[in-house]
Amino acid sequence: MARWTVRAIMRDMLPVLVVLTLVELGSGLVLDTFQGTLLRYPSLLVLVPVVIGMGGNLGSILASRLSTAVHLGLLDFDPTDDTLGGNALATVLLAFTLFPIVGAGAWLLQSLVGTARLGLGVVVFVAFASGALLSALAIGVTLVATYAAYRLGSDPDDVVIPVVTNTCDVLGVLVLFGVVRVVVV
Repeated sequence: MARWTVRAIMRDMLPVLVVLTLVELGSGLVLDTFQGTLLRYPSLLVLVPVVIGMGGNLGSILASRLSTAVHLGLLDFDPTDDTLGGNALATVLLAFTLFPIVGAGAWLLQSLVGTARLGLGVVVFVAFASGALLSALAIGVTLVATYAAYRLGSDPDDVVIPVVTNTCDVLGVLVLFGVVRVVVV
C-alpha cells in the first residue's frame, strides 16, 4: 500500500493538481459561455455555486468513505459489494433530498428580491435533475478514481478527494447547463 512520506504524497499529488487546475480553467470558460442565460434568469445564477459545491461535496463524502473502506479492507470493487452499494445509494438519496431544497431556496431568494423570472417548479426541477445526474456521475468518478488509486498503489486519501471534488465541480457546470438547455432555453 502507499507510503506516508512527504515525497510520496508530493509525487502522487503534484501531477494530479496540475491537471485539475487546467480542468478547472476549462470549467470557467464553459461558465463564461452561459453568462447571458444566467443574467437573463437570476434563479439559475444562484444555483451555479450551490450545484457546483454540492456536487463536489457529495463526491468527496463518497470518496472519503470509500477510501476508508479501502484502508480497512472492506471494499471489494464488486457491484454486489454492500459497502459500495450502500454508500452509492446514500449519495443518490442525499442528492434527491437536497437538490430540490436548493432549487426552492434559489427561487425563494430571487422572489424576495423581485428578480425571479422562472417558476418555482422549473427551478426546482432544474436543480433536482442536475442533482440526480450529478450524483450518478459523482459515483462513477469516485469509483474510478478510488479503484485507480488502489491499483496504482497510491493512497486514496491523498488522490481521490481532490480528483473527485474538482471533476465534480466541472461536471456540475456541464450538467447544470445541459439541463438548463433542455428545460429552459
